Amino acid sequence: SVFQIVISSSYSINDLKDDLKGMYNKAGLKDEGVMFLLTDSQITNERFLIYINDLLASGEIPDLFAADEIDVIMNSLANKVKASGKVVDRKNCWDYFIGRIRKNLHVCLCFSPVGDGFRSRAMRFPALVNCTVIDIFQPWPKDALYKVAQKILRPVELGTDKERDVIERFLPFSFEAVNVATISYKKKERRCVYTTPKSYLEFINSYTCLLDEKRGEVTPATLRLE
Repeated sequence: SVFQIVISSSYSINDLKDDLKGMYNKAGLKDEGVMFLLTDSQITNERFLIYINDLLASGEIPDLFAADEIDVIMNSLANKVKASGKVVDRKNCWDYFIGRIRKNLHVCLCFSPVGDGFRSRAMRFPALVNCTVIDIFQPWPKDALYKVAQKILRPVELGTDKERDVIERFLPFSFEAVNVATISYKKKERRCVYTTPKSYLEFINSYTCLLDEKRGEVTPATLRLE
């Protein structure tokens, strides 16, 4: 199963710990596979990364469980530990629990390389890099950009079929033009400008919002003239 935290204005460290406990119990006690999906926009408090760093580094987060909660875990796993041929004691039960966590709980971090945020976090919380496999997404092909634009703009009124086709083809063209411009900008100014699939989706969203705004301004004036 896939789990994501639900961020709100009141979401705190304690809420994160409760969510982590829930994932630990599902992965460690129920022996179920869990993928924890976390994006950089969900990190509203940098202290969240202290717990994520410990989770990635060893699977063991200090002081996550209270003493009585640990006792419940020990009692729940006693038969499993015994069946594995080990002595049923606190250390073996806890090691068995953490072993299941490492096997069943997987963390998927979705971070953007834009700005200094990722570099700073990687220096302060080394497990974000040392204990992960980094997948760098390659640029979307033009055909994919075109199909995404088609799907998002489908419910939007864009005039005739010919006018719609021109707009849908212009969006991927302009996005690729920006990608080309960033290369020359880096050579001249020695500064990087990143464009990602998220940038493209935000670009289309900005276009639709601006279109609605301008239509709202123009329509009343058109009606008055009629």
